[in-house]
Amino acid sequence: MARSPYEVLGVTKTASNDEIKKAYRKLARENHPDANQGDAAAEERFKEIQGAYDTLSDAEKRKQYDTFGSAGPRGGGPGPGGFGYENVDLSDLLGQFGGIFGRGGGGGGRRGRPQPERGADLESPVRLPFEDALSGAQVRVPVEVDAACHTCHGTGAEPGTSPVTCPQCNGSGTVSDSHGLFALSQPCPRCRGNGVIVEKPCKTCRGAGRERVTKRYAVKIPAGAKDGTKVRLKGKGEPGANGGPAGDLFVVVSVVPSTLYERRDADLVLEVPITYPEAVIGATVEIPTPAGPVNLKVPAGTESGKLLRVKGRGAPKLKGGGKGDLLARIRITVPQKLTKAEKEALEGYDKVLRERPRDRAFNE
Repeated sequence: MARSPYEVLGVTKTASNDEIKKAYRKLARENHPDANQGDAAAEERFKEIQGAYDTLSDAEKRKQYDTFGSAGPRGGGPGPGGFGYENVDLSDLLGQFGGIFGRGGGGGGRRGRPQPERGADLESPVRLPFEDALSGAQVRVPVEVDAACHTCHGTGAEPGTSPVTCPQCNGSGTVSDSHGLFALSQPCPRCRGNGVIVEKPCKTCRGAGRERVTKRYAVKIPAGAKDGTKVRLKGKGEPGANGGPAGDLFVVVSVVPSTLYERRDADLVLEVPITYPEAVIGATVEIPTPAGPVNLKVPAGTESGKLLRVKGRGAPKLKGGGKGDLLARIRITVPQKLTKAEKEALEGYDKVLRERPRDRAFNE
């Protein structure tokens, strides 16, 4: 029994379009006739791989296969490529019937040379110190992408040679399979629909025309970047296929936590320890901020946990400009050891203290 297209490409039934395309490209390079000249088994595998990709790369055909299996909706047996009539392009079929009944020539459907395809988007992580994320930074990001082979400059042919017209389809990119009164068109298995073949593959890329390279880009991270911030570099992703545009590169920022500040969007929270007398009487204390130290006024009677706001001393806002605020969280400290003088002072204070908080709390 013919294998399912999922088995042929080695992917699951839930595989994404990108996963299917990646699997196909890998297998097609390994089994292409030009890279395995004289190997009949490789050529058969290549035809099977091409048929599987033809089914799964088309959303409608994939849906049809998942619904009806290899027999197709009409219950027929396996057709070209081993997966039944899901390989048939409806516009090709109508074109053939049009020729039969005098309504135009046959074979002029959607099939033909591969259509331009946009390259895949890429993501690259970058980790920044907290201070650099606040102030903004420029970093260099390495990215692995496909690029034109440096030896053949993308032709896939050995230097000094050029691709030639495919002898199987005569450069049309399609072949026809006769079924009685009509013929069904499908991509040429020899040239994969390109219309040309490489007789002498480049030794560097083995005829693929591309090689994996590492490119490095200078990326400007905006001031105020936080965990998850994405910086987009248009056209720096995977190159497109058949003349299609390249995908984009997204640089994803990860920020090292600060030892001083807790971040709340554009606001920063700073814990500020003060003494009991400072909390009771009030005080002005110096505190650090990302832009330098400032004086914070602590009102008399401030309780532990209270947040005091210092406007405009937080992180830069990514949208709308300006900065967030610094929120000073007050923490009243309790000394662990007292000198004799301190203890006597506190005992004296306790004697004259009018407030009895437990009386108020338990007797109300």
